[in-house]
Amino acid sequence: MSRQSTSDRAGKGRASLYAEITDRIIAELEAGRVPWVQPWGTPAIKAPLAMPRNAATQRQYSGINVLTLWGAVIQGGFSRQNWMTFRQALGLGGHVRKGERGTTVVYADRFTPDDERRRAAEVGEKPGAIPFLKRFTVFNVDQCDDLPEEIAGSVVPTPPRHIEPRAEAVIAATGADFRIGGARAYYNTAGDFVQVPAPAAYFEPINWHRTAFHELGHWTGHASRLNRDHSGSFGSKTYAREELIAEMAGAFVCASLGIVPTVRHADYIGCWLEVLREDNRAVVRAASAASKAADFLLAYLPHEIKSGAEVNVEAA
Repeated sequence: MSRQSTSDRAGKGRASLYAEITDRIIAELEAGRVPWVQPWGTPAIKAPLAMPRNAATQRQYSGINVLTLWGAVIQGGFSRQNWMTFRQALGLGGHVRKGERGTTVVYADRFTPDDERRRAAEVGEKPGAIPFLKRFTVFNVDQCDDLPEEIAGSVVPTPPRHIEPRAEAVIAATGADFRIGGARAYYNTAGDFVQVPAPAAYFEPINWHRTAFHELGHWTGHASRLNRDHSGSFGSKTYAREELIAEMAGAFVCASLGIVPTVRHADYIGCWLEVLREDNRAVVRAASAASKAADFLLAYLPHEIKSGAEVNVEAA
């Protein structure tokens, strides 16, 4: 088989996987459910609020895999946010129960073939990289038997009395120009500052923190930080993409700190649907950018109050 036909087949495989992911997210949004906001803490949900992680490696999943695994926890009625591959379960002395169905997660990266490296070296160019998207099947630890107790154990939730102090520690540690007052919350791109109304303006005090992390999600995209495109005007697709990133980034930060995520800008759902229908890679890219933004903010959490190491990965 020629290299071209192999490349074409791989490209079609990636396109199919992007389409599957996007179609699922679109269906959720059309049904009025926002995938990065789950009904944590309700009697129907057994699993605690937490970011999903690989139980064997303790690495935290990121990007679109967070939405995929959160959804699987709800759909499967699982009691934990820990996952592993079939082989990892065997390697730990356990096994996946017969008849259990796994959940597909993805690993996205780029690689440079050897012949491309040689060609580039011969002509003095920088070698090109080929993107790839690989599937993995993982199983919730609820679907496994005979795992060691320390592996099968649940994540201990953050005590409620520690949630707000940890959130405020992150906000303060960023060093952002963070202004309190006024009637609305926003990130000013020209002045590089965040403006949030006083906490008393919010019906629930924790909503102030949710709003703060949404706006700080935008703040991470400044050219001096993660350098995202902030050029879009209100109502444009570029603006909608950035709002999608900030929404998910805020949700990921909140979940990591023990704050139940909520939708901060539900009026943008129609715009998000338009972007997703036009580009089946948009939600994967947005979720990846959101994870980078969340990791950027959570890196400011003072070491002495961190609950544990968090590694940003997209694979099992």
